[in-house]
Amino acid sequence: MSTTATSTPTTATAADLALVPGEVIGDHVIGERAPWSGVVAAGDVLTIVDLHGNQAVDTLFFGADDHAVRYSAQATISAQGNIFLTTGTVIRDHDSAPMMTIVADEVGNHDTVGGACSQESNTLRYGHHTKHQHACVENFLIGGAPHGLGKADLVGNVNFFMNVPVDADGSLGIVDGLSAPGLRLALRAEIDTLVLISNCPQINNPCNGFDPTAVRVIVTRPSADPKGA
Repeated sequence: MSTTATSTPTTATAADLALVPGEVIGDHVIGERAPWSGVVAAGDVLTIVDLHGNQAVDTLFFGADDHAVRYSAQATISAQGNIFLTTGTVIRDHDSAPMMTIVADEVGNHDTVGGACSQESNTLRYGHHTKHQHACVENFLIGGAPHGLGKADLVGNVNFFMNVPVDADGSLGIVDGLSAPGLRLALRAEIDTLVLISNCPQINNPCNGFDPTAVRVIVTRPSADPKGA
């Protein structure tokens, strides 16, 4: 199947949108500003579709059977020698063990250092008038609660589709994204992985083009090769 972006990412079938073909196990549109959580079994592939373009997708990873196993930005960055994520990146836990691997990516650059917005950080950065605004930390708490996860379990997260350039002096900025409507990335689970997503609600910087929009997540189970290749 083609790995180019579809022109109708909202109405296209899940099988057509999945970057790795196989049996469709799950298909869900995450509304603007909304959370999502789900377990991706080892060997299954999660495709994330930026339906309208320029939408940041804040993401956390936990072991499905042991939530003490969780994504480590430090281990992931150290192992690949790069702060940006793309095809071939292995998402690693605190022991540097593989959790998920990016097996396809139509954008080519995803952030590990920008963090997740919160009501507290919004107030600090943008003024007290933003205190009431829903934020990614609140989404993570909503998505994590059914799995017994609370604020103490939140660690540094990945920001898929978010563009955070880092200058030579170490300063960074949050700027317009590199994505476009229908662009996708796909992650293969190396272990049974609980994925928490905050479809970022931020409206005070360009990470969502000041206009949060929906994204789509599709889980496929690749067919076994009868030749064993």
